[in-house]
Amino acid sequence: MRSIDALRDSAQHWFIYVSEDLLYMQTRALVTAFDAYLKSALNLDLQTYIPLRVLPVSTLPPGDFEFLVDKEYKLIHDLLKPGRRQRDEARARVRSLLAMEALITEEVEISEKDVDRIEKALKAGEEIGRVFPRLVAISTIQAGEGPTLKIQFSKKEGIPVRYIAGDDPSAVAAIREVDMQKKFHMRASEIARKLELTEPKCKALRHHLTIDSDENCCHVFEFGKSTFPCYSDNALKKMQDFIKDGGDIQQIWQTYKTQPK
Repeated sequence: MRSIDALRDSAQHWFIYVSEDLLYMQTRALVTAFDAYLKSALNLDLQTYIPLRVLPVSTLPPGDFEFLVDKEYKLIHDLLKPGRRQRDEARARVRSLLAMEALITEEVEISEKDVDRIEKALKAGEEIGRVFPRLVAISTIQAGEGPTLKIQFSKKEGIPVRYIAGDDPSAVAAIREVDMQKKFHMRASEIARKLELTEPKCKALRHHLTIDSDENCCHVFEFGKSTFPCYSDNALKKMQDFIKDGGDIQQIWQTYKTQPK
């Protein structure tokens, strides 16, 4: 349900392109999930109230999710080849794959920065596992056929879990903007308040510790023409440790004031 909702949101705000195979698989999985909920919560059967003929049916046999995603990934790669002039369709398909990450994570936001990163990775020939690590962790369980087909999405058993850090340059294509916002969640004023410093003195301390140039401590978000530097817990800890170790804030402030701006 989250995945279909994310696809709907993307369609409202952007241009997306969903392959028929993947759309059918998700729709059928939603029907399966709703039917299972009715049985467990209300002891009802969906087929009792909705005739089989109105449930989603595909003329093509459902494929394996991993195979379909890999097929879509290769198609997007082909669309981005020089001379094809199908970049808009390729980016629309990328947005659809990003929306499908809702199958495995609760919070999904489609950012054009994410699309840009993925487009760059595709052109560089990156493998799907490095670009969509969440999607390759999903498998499907299928039972029945035709109108009685049941599809369930599940996380692969035994798949290695890898945390993608916001400052990991080797995994830049896998970074999602929503994850960056979770990591860098504090503004400069909040850092100053937590340290019980004035904002100017806090800025002087950040300058002394090179916080703003540390990719693990600071990230600048862009919204239109506006930029907003935000800070991580790493930045706060680094500054707190400096103060606890006896760092002279007043001396840093006096030195900072004399520096040319």
